[in-house]
Amino acid sequence: MELAMIGLGKMGMNMATRLVRGGHRAVGFARTPATVAEAEKLGIEGAHSLEEAVGKLSSPRIVWVMVPAGKATDDTIEHLSNLLSKGDIVIDGGNSNYKDSVRHAAMLEPKGIEFMDCGTSGGIWGLTEGYSLMIGGRPGVAEKMRPIFETLAPGPDKGWGRVGPYGAGHFVKMVHNGIEYGMMQAFAEGFSILKAKEEFGLDLAQVSHIWQYGSVVRSWLLDLAARALEEDGTLEHIKPWVADSGEGRWTVFESIDLDVPAPVITLALQMRFASRDDENYTARMLAALRNQFGGHAIKKAE
Repeated sequence: MELAMIGLGKMGMNMATRLVRGGHRAVGFARTPATVAEAEKLGIEGAHSLEEAVGKLSSPRIVWVMVPAGKATDDTIEHLSNLLSKGDIVIDGGNSNYKDSVRHAAMLEPKGIEFMDCGTSGGIWGLTEGYSLMIGGRPGVAEKMRPIFETLAPGPDKGWGRVGPYGAGHFVKMVHNGIEYGMMQAFAEGFSILKAKEEFGLDLAQVSHIWQYGSVVRSWLLDLAARALEEDGTLEHIKPWVADSGEGRWTVFESIDLDVPAPVITLALQMRFASRDDENYTARMLAALRNQFGGHAIKKAE
């Protein structure tokens, strides 16, 4: 099969490369000519505009969008709606809010353009390990796209599937990322406690390797933690500032809207916010209050 990959960031580039290696034809578009040139070295056919990318495809045309969520995705899909025809297919494989995906499907439907939202997980390892694909849209369209999904997934019959109607794919991916927040926070806290027990002189890399086999906490995230600890057990070269890409927030919002308690995911998100507060006025106020009511010692700022 053939498709156009719109957005050649690291994941978009890797996905297009995996498709090419799997025998598919991929046309890649990026705003930066140097990125397009890099893609061409990997066997991806380059395009320097949306018009050129779409023009290089035969009908029915398949366009996979991998650009940042929000306005960038809105603008791209709206532009594509004026370039594509009835029977063509747009797949949003980025991290869009599921509500945006429902809206995009409704916008394209009157023109007869099919839409699929595909929550995609795998990060930089997807090129070799395959991607987990959570797909929303019409069953018949998902089946039509089977050769592409089978190539991108870890295997033809695993790691991918249509999970529901428009928006369902990105909804499932949103919750997936919320769970990821909680798991990462638990590992981070656990290793921090181990590090703090200085009298035992624990080798955290050794501990992580022990846990990788037979332990109930063994996982890919633990494997990644082990890699990080092997490279630098102190992690001193890393600034303690943790970003969030949006899905964790959206998961917390949904838990509130649905009256479903999600304290672990919510606290994991809040801890990411805390990591960005160099001033940390909250902690300063807590110290001041303890001093005021109990005379507890406070440490003076340098």
